[in-house]
Amino acid sequence: MKPDSIKPSPLAGISEVIVGPKLFYVSDDGKYLFQGSLIDLKNREDLTEPKLATARLGALEKLGEKNMIVFKPKIGKYVAYVFTDIDCGYCRKLHSELDSYLKEGIEIRYLFFPRAGEGSESWDKAVNVWCAKDRNAALTKAKKGEKVEERTCDNPIKEQMALGTAIGAQGTPMIVTGGGNVLPGYVPAEQLARMLKHEKDEGGRQARTP
Repeated sequence: MKPDSIKPSPLAGISEVIVGPKLFYVSDDGKYLFQGSLIDLKNREDLTEPKLATARLGALEKLGEKNMIVFKPKIGKYVAYVFTDIDCGYCRKLHSELDSYLKEGIEIRYLFFPRAGEGSESWDKAVNVWCAKDRNAALTKAKKGEKVEERTCDNPIKEQMALGTAIGAQGTPMIVTGGGNVLPGYVPAEQLARMLKHEKDEGGRQARTP
């Protein structure tokens, strides 16, 4: 693995090593590595999660908006990255309520995460959507269960899938907020907007339902 950054941790002799969206703690002599949450017991604070949130956003930004399917609201307030599977029921539910998310000022940036993997029907559908002339319209059509014209082209689906796996996706949809926090599963538009507002007000801390 090639680290994206190596910085001193709060523990003497231990460094924080960022690799994509992951964080490891490594002894300065290179002999030991551990992964998990570093807790400040005095202040009762998780010191790892904020660093992970930053790492996740860094990895998403490295992939780039050009490698996502983006639905923009008229007035943007928040951003949500959504790892999606065209054949996932709750992914379809989320997309069927897309107008509600846009109305709340949430920009939806889709990345594909076909759970059945490469070579599956869901994977092929993702490729067809990505290679369509109008990706946004094709995605909406596919989410309705309608057939999209079969096409092939260079696509970022492997990279999207790998990133979702590295972040820890175990199902879909998986939402990563504009602050880098992970929300597994479907979240209704109004509730997500409240969480994103709370996160923004708290300077990027873990989104919660007020």
